[in-house]
Amino acid sequence: MNIGFDLDKIFIDYPPFIPDSLIDSLYRKTSSSTLSYRIPSLPEQIIRKVSHHSIFRPPIKNNISFMRGIFAKKKNKYFLISSRFGFLKRETYIILKKYQLDKLFHGIHFNFNNEQPHLFKNKTIQQLHIDYYIDDDLPLLKFLAKKNPNKKFFWLNKQTGTINKNIFGIKHLAEIFS
Repeated sequence: MNIGFDLDKIFIDYPPFIPDSLIDSLYRKTSSSTLSYRIPSLPEQIIRKVSHHSIFRPPIKNNISFMRGIFAKKKNKYFLISSRFGFLKRETYIILKKYQLDKLFHGIHFNFNNEQPHLFKNKTIQQLHIDYYIDDDLPLLKFLAKKNPNKKFFWLNKQTGTINKNIFGIKHLAEIFS
């Protein structure tokens, strides 16, 4: 089985003391009725580069530890699929090495060509024949679920249960195997 994971809010947390809702509002376009994400302006890119330093992006240790355990079993193939834009390439590779995430996946795929995140993830999930995909972005997961009705999607959040026929809310990564 091929299992894909997002990076932010799955293995790397948002900066402390900044509400998740604020970060999400800066990332997703809210004026559109269709799913769309915005590429930050140059001044905002500079601020975001600073905010993506490892000092401001702590590891989610229990998820990284869980990943180390399942990767060691060599039962499935695991892929990191993140929609981080190209202007964060350097910061992304630094943080992957620092938290040793670069050793926990059979493949690592980033959106460094600045495609719309939901389109990038859909294309990558299809190319890699991903069976399960875990993310924290519910609107993105709803888009992916419609495009891939035979795959399972997991929304890592504070709720559990079925969202629709192929999206499931989970509180911990271990729930994808139950």
